[in-house]
Amino acid sequence: MVSPHPTYSPRGTPISVLNRCRALSALGHQVDLVTYGIGEDVAVPGLRYLRAPVPAIRAVKVGPSLAKVPLDLAVFARTAAVLARSRRSYDVLHTHEEAGVLGSWSRRATGLPHVYDMGNDLSVVMTNYGYSRKHLATRMASRIEGGVVSRADVVIAHFTAIAKRVCEITGDPRRAVVVPNVAVEPEADPRITAALRAQWSYDGMPIALYTGTLERYQGLDLIVDAVRDLAQGGTPARLVVVGGQPEQQSALRTQADALQLGNRVRVAGTLPPHVIPSALQAADVLVSPRAAGSNTPLKVFSYMASGRPILATKIHSHTQILDATTAVLVDPEPAALAAGLAQLLADPAAAAAMGRRARELAEASYGFAEYIRAVAEAYSRVGGDSLGGTEVDSAVANLRAQLSMSDGGPSRGLAGIEPDGVSAV
Repeated sequence: MVSPHPTYSPRGTPISVLNRCRALSALGHQVDLVTYGIGEDVAVPGLRYLRAPVPAIRAVKVGPSLAKVPLDLAVFARTAAVLARSRRSYDVLHTHEEAGVLGSWSRRATGLPHVYDMGNDLSVVMTNYGYSRKHLATRMASRIEGGVVSRADVVIAHFTAIAKRVCEITGDPRRAVVVPNVAVEPEADPRITAALRAQWSYDGMPIALYTGTLERYQGLDLIVDAVRDLAQGGTPARLVVVGGQPEQQSALRTQADALQLGNRVRVAGTLPPHVIPSALQAADVLVSPRAAGSNTPLKVFSYMASGRPILATKIHSHTQILDATTAVLVDPEPAALAAGLAQLLADPAAAAAMGRRARELAEASYGFAEYIRAVAEAYSRVGGDSLGGTEVDSAVANLRAQLSMSDGGPSRGLAGIEPDGVSAV
């Protein structure tokens, strides 16, 4: 597997890559993962990290950047060396995002089946980061990805719109297998939840929680403005933001200070990924104020699995998974977000029922069994075994065992930290 990302780090694609490795491990496969020298080695049975360090670069921002050029070249070189040395020991080459180009070349050179993991249309990614649809970089990204998709043996599509795009390119409806990025996470620890709730709602104020990256398209500026509108209207609510880079966190604090929001906005920095399920339980409402995009954020699946009420913007990123029965969906503007949040806080019983429906949907359509089954289906297209019910159950048990033993094991409440230490985070 080739991942041109800081794997593992707590953001979109690296989370997806780790979860894919966990699923393959649960199915009994061994994975050699070629990835950046940046990132944390998370132990997964049968997973070996083959890092490609670039000594001068120790961090990389989310999205396109010049720093990715030497990092990607290092990953491509390491992959070529590994394949030249031992390609006969592999059954499949599995690539993510721009590494798909390498997958296309390597498929011809080695004869290995190529599985391309497609989290988004690259042209859409470029527009998310400010490039116009007519920009040369956007058009080149679309053209290159079209070539990768047309030559891949199977495409893992993260949502149905991507599968449709693959069918448009290839004319083959069987080329893509939809594998949603479900919440492959440990269970929440009630002690951690209680500690975070006491920290964030020390005065009893309701908590609206956001978790994830703080890129501009995520719409954090909109939800901060919405909190101002709520404050002016006399509705008590505190926005807690978890995630992002230090400079992004600082910019968000500056915006909140300029609006004189005081303690109504708390930029909490980052939390260990295994603490996030407990953090979600500490909130009254979970928010995803994304302003644009078509790919469903990973956080949405975690939000749904938590059973907490969800407020999200009415854009395709959300509406292909959520509807009016499972979330309050509003236009991506401050007044609408404020009204939606006020609606959820004003009727806790209705909000709780909505959260339960979202969790039921997550369990039925986006649970561990469906995830394992979908990954196995993708691999069956390149020679893997199709699974019966017993094999799925066994793989799910393997996956749960992985999660229960991570970060110190169940004796540490699954979270890997002592609850009394949360107040220091």
